[in-house]
Amino acid sequence: MTTVAPPERRAAARAALALDDATLEAQCEVEFFIASGPGGQHRNKTESGVRLTHPPTALSVTATERRSQAQNRGVALERLREALKALTVVPKTRRATRPTRGSQRRRLEGKKRHGEKKSGRGKPSEW
Repeated sequence: MTTVAPPERRAAARAALALDDATLEAQCEVEFFIASGPGGQHRNKTESGVRLTHPPTALSVTATERRSQAQNRGVALERLREALKALTVVPKTRRATRPTRGSQRRRLEGKKRHGEKKSGRGKPSEW
């Protein structure tokens, strides 16, 4: 179940989506770290992992797939935009509905047919 973000957080996400990449990145706290995993010495000894934290919306994304810090920065920015877009969506409110009489009747008829089919099974000695 998704929760609805507060209106001020949603407004901050909408405003951030309108910005270009450089301005959006300037708004974020950028952190570099050593990304663990396969990739050899270049990946395991350099700070190629990127974490972007957007304070107005409290969103944080990371990218550690590539060995290049610049490529990871681009991927993290794309992920931040996706997360901001998801934050702006307001889910429709669900209205409780009841099954129609026709659908109830059809369901009960199907259950009855199924029960009759099952009761017809059995050992011949029971007949």
